[in-house]
Amino acid sequence: MDLRFCQLGPRFPKWLQTQKNYYLLDISNSRISDSLSNFNLVFSSQLEYMNLSYNQISGQIPNLSLEFTFPPIVDLSSNKLEGRIPQFLFRSGYLDLSKNMLSGPISSLCEVQNGNLNILDLSNNQLSRPIPDSCLMHFEGLSILNLAINHFYGKISSSVGFLHEIVTLDLGNNNFSGKLPSSLKNCAKLKFFNLKQNDLSGQIPMWLGISHPNLVVLILRSNHFYGSIPTHLCHLQHLQILDLALNQISGSIPKCVNNLTALTQKGSPNATITHYHTTWVSNSSLFFMSYDDRMFFMWKGKEHEYKNTLGFLKGVDLSSNNLTWWIPGEIVELVELVSLNLSRNCLTGQITSDIVMLQSLEALDLSKNHLSGGIPSSLSHIDRLSVLDLSNNNVSGKIPTSPHLDTFIPSSYEGNPNLCGAPLPKKCSGEEIAQNPAMNGSREHAGMQDEREGFISIGFYVSVALGFIAGFWGVVGTLVLNVSLRVAYFRLLNNFKDRLYVAISENMARVPRQLQNYLISQLPSHEDGELE
Repeated sequence: MDLRFCQLGPRFPKWLQTQKNYYLLDISNSRISDSLSNFNLVFSSQLEYMNLSYNQISGQIPNLSLEFTFPPIVDLSSNKLEGRIPQFLFRSGYLDLSKNMLSGPISSLCEVQNGNLNILDLSNNQLSRPIPDSCLMHFEGLSILNLAINHFYGKISSSVGFLHEIVTLDLGNNNFSGKLPSSLKNCAKLKFFNLKQNDLSGQIPMWLGISHPNLVVLILRSNHFYGSIPTHLCHLQHLQILDLALNQISGSIPKCVNNLTALTQKGSPNATITHYHTTWVSNSSLFFMSYDDRMFFMWKGKEHEYKNTLGFLKGVDLSSNNLTWWIPGEIVELVELVSLNLSRNCLTGQITSDIVMLQSLEALDLSKNHLSGGIPSSLSHIDRLSVLDLSNNNVSGKIPTSPHLDTFIPSSYEGNPNLCGAPLPKKCSGEEIAQNPAMNGSREHAGMQDEREGFISIGFYVSVALGFIAGFWGVVGTLVLNVSLRVAYFRLLNNFKDRLYVAISENMARVPRQLQNYLISQLPSHEDGELE
């Protein structure tokens, strides 16, 4: 019965409870929010496929004594199931109980011997307790084991070394402690390895880069690993994601990073990292069940979950460690990098201008280091770069001007005392403050005025003074020294004065007569021959 995406809810349909001989049942995404205790669910020994995922089913899974004819596919993920996991479910070939509220230990798993269990996902629950050393010995066919986001603690079981077919091992977001068990060296087919946010310690073992040549994703984030980055990690030619952030790693970044072939050579990766589980159903047809790896990764300052696009993600995060020395020049050969985070370390030296080679880069964080020198103008030619953080370093000089770099917020550059230019409020020496067009016009006018005033210098004032002295004494000195010329000059002044006085007197005498004639002309005329 295939009833997926049918709106059967909110309760289990009554007619479904009468169906007891089915071998295939799919009622996923059916908006059922009923309790499993209200559904007389009978797990038949002929069951081959059951999918109740993506509903709101609550209650406990019944604890049955059942042996399956064929290891079935059972998917009860993304519900609200509670309680412990019954032992009979671990006899499946594919078991997904993720994203529920299951709790308690998984001791029932250790009591089962099932070499046919291929995919086991118990992530996003409330499972706890240590995992016994011998617990995984009898699951030699297991290729996917996901125990992430639970409350497991204690050492990682050394029995993982018996999982010779394991491809995905996700133990992230638990409380595992101690060192990595050396038995992990036996998991040669491992591609996806996630141990983030645990309490693991010790040095990163060299065999991690030797015994796992197929690794695509390696996440050791937020643990207590110390020591240097082993150069043997450079042997991982398929590695696309390396996250060693939030540890106590010291030393320098290995120069051999350019040996990470998947990050240096352009290719066409698949959008997902997908695994397939195949089984024969009763009608002798082959049935496929897919499983996509998923992970959380710090992207542009926030943690995002990647599943459907995980294959496209290519990033290196070494932030929040104690790394020193320079950033190796070989890092610019990782031309497929989409995200590079080296922040919160003790790195020194300058940012190389060859960084322009990282044309796929979308996020670059070099903040909180001791980098010096200027910001290379070539950085503005990385067109895809949308997140940049160079804050809290010793970078100096003017921020290169470009339409691209101008789009980043001031906090991307803050904490560099000798850095200036937009978008920082600190202006460089001789730099004009950009304003609106009206202000630009007034500033241009002021500039022209300053240019004119530039001619008024000390030499200008000296020239004026000398000209005045020469002119004044050229006239006055001549009159003082030449008596006849002086007499003639003053006689000329007296004659000019007399003529001016006579002209003024004659004009003043004419004014009363002209005024009288004007007034008479304005009087009204009289009729009948009357005299004025």
